[in-house]
Amino acid sequence: MSAKKDDKPADETTQPAAEQAQAPAQQQQVKVNDSNVIASYANFCRVSSTPEELILDLGLNPQPLDPANTEINVGQRIILNHYTAKRLLSALSMALQRHEQAFGVLETDIRKRVVRQQT
Repeated sequence: MSAKKDDKPADETTQPAAEQAQAPAQQQQVKVNDSNVIASYANFCRVSSTPEELILDLGLNPQPLDPANTEINVGQRIILNHYTAKRLLSALSMALQRHEQAFGVLETDIRKRVVRQQT
């Protein structure tokens, strides 16, 4: 397939580069095609990095109350440059703030969330 001269990639904006640099606060419209996405669930995340990249290993922890004696199979490894990782951090932070405002503070220590049955 050959592209026409005026065809632009789906993620390119219509503003000239000079206007984009002057107005970074404006939202850019990006078209996302998720027709081939494969969804997966993770309750475990390990973050590591190199000078060039940040690495997220995502997996399923079958024993979240006993992490010392559990083998976790990593199902996804996502490698980001640090700029993209910082944008992801900002987006996740905003999404979590909205969630906590609507539903209350999220407790990340699973031992504090587990309701113990009284005998």
